[in-house]
Amino acid sequence: MYVFLSIRLSVEKGIYAVCKLKEAYLPQAKDFLSLTVTEEEFSLVCKQESIPAVATKVQGDFALLKLEGHLDFSLVGILAGISDALAKEKISIFCVSTYNTDYILLREKELERGISALQKNDYVIDI
Repeated sequence: MYVFLSIRLSVEKGIYAVCKLKEAYLPQAKDFLSLTVTEEEFSLVCKQESIPAVATKVQGDFALLKLEGHLDFSLVGILAGISDALAKEKISIFCVSTYNTDYILLREKELERGISALQKNDYVIDI
């Protein structure tokens, strides 16, 4: 493993989608959402029930795992360790980082296997 501290993740409620938008749009939400704007595109991660009409492409049916606690910018290898544990089980992930922490999206149908893979690698999962 890449880091030597106890990492706790929680499974967030709901089913999420990753959307490509034709224009910038920020839905009102109390739950997790992430809008990324680049020169080439607008991408939105939101609850599946909140997919906006301006979405041109959608990948849905994601579960959301949150790394608990505030992660210091000096920490190294946290996402690499999680990614490695899931990659060994051939589970694809989509990551979103915020100032305080990181979020991992994986297909909802892979959630049980993903939790098992992470637990086998000493991650603590709150369900």
